[in-house]
Amino acid sequence: MKYLETPSGSVPLPAFFPDATYGAIRAGAFEDVCAAGLFGCEMNSYHLMTKPGAKLVRALGGLHGFTGYSGAILTDSGGFQLYSLIRENPEYGEIRDREIIFRPDRGREKLTFTPEKCIQVQFQYGSDVMMALDMCTHPDDPADVQRRSVELTVSWGRRCRAEFDKLAAKMERKPLLFGIVQGGGDPDLRMECGRRLEEIGFDGYGFGGWPMDASGAFRPDILKMAADAMPDGKIKYAMGLGRPEEVAELVGMGYGLFDCVIPTREARHHRLYIWNGDAAPDGTGGFYHFLYILDEIHRRDSRPVDPLCDCPCCTNFSRAYLRHLFKVGDSLAYRLATLHNLRFYTRLMERLRHG
Repeated sequence: MKYLETPSGSVPLPAFFPDATYGAIRAGAFEDVCAAGLFGCEMNSYHLMTKPGAKLVRALGGLHGFTGYSGAILTDSGGFQLYSLIRENPEYGEIRDREIIFRPDRGREKLTFTPEKCIQVQFQYGSDVMMALDMCTHPDDPADVQRRSVELTVSWGRRCRAEFDKLAAKMERKPLLFGIVQGGGDPDLRMECGRRLEEIGFDGYGFGGWPMDASGAFRPDILKMAADAMPDGKIKYAMGLGRPEEVAELVGMGYGLFDCVIPTREARHHRLYIWNGDAAPDGTGGFYHFLYILDEIHRRDSRPVDPLCDCPCCTNFSRAYLRHLFKVGDSLAYRLATLHNLRFYTRLMERLRHG
């Protein structure tokens, strides 16, 4: 079995990290993540910079001390959020060759975000796994935009590596630094980006860009291009991807690390994952289905959500009771549903690890 070795512990792969965007699990707690059998969480660098601020987090012991979570913490670079906002409205700023200029109020205030600052902020957080700054693209962007993305991603990756090495030089237990492979839907450009990043040297490599086309359809071919461009023997990270069928398909491509808001978000929308007996996980999604707990059919149902699940929700409560909690707006309903969906993802990872 392959492992991701971090300062906060060993993570068996493949692994799923639920998103704790602002340093919190929505409708849950970090003890629920541990109870579900998951080994780490992903947190959002940009959002934490805005609330409560990197300096405050550092003063309170980094993200581990601030949140009380002892598992592995992966933070993104913050670049994706800045890019997305600028793409949506150029008044938010511009992407320059040496930095990103961001204007959160569309003019009056200016934030200069460099590769060096990206790494400095993540050290303030005390992250276990850090991401290098990259320039994101959409697969439908023209060739010149994809080329510029690769050039900036490699250049910024080299600067991130240098800053990381400087700040980590005296640390006994060093965090990990991942590079991000860009290149859109061009396999040659993806391969070039992966090769140039490997020359710089990273502990792992993440998929960069949008995994969907303009119509919203999932593009596994692009994920395959990126995986092929990443060096074998290193961790391959499918950033922001996490539907169960996607995870199963991407593990077959060599990806070993995933994060996504989907399981916790589905729980808040009353959708719970149910395993279809002994079905093996695959890319078709036929191994599971959703139970919509608010359906009238569950009003008198004394069965657990999933008889095969050992989460606190399924071992202690009925479908009827969980539905009742949702109907009366009790917060326990959201936590129990979140616990269940997180446990489903643990079971998914365990099955994928053991074939």
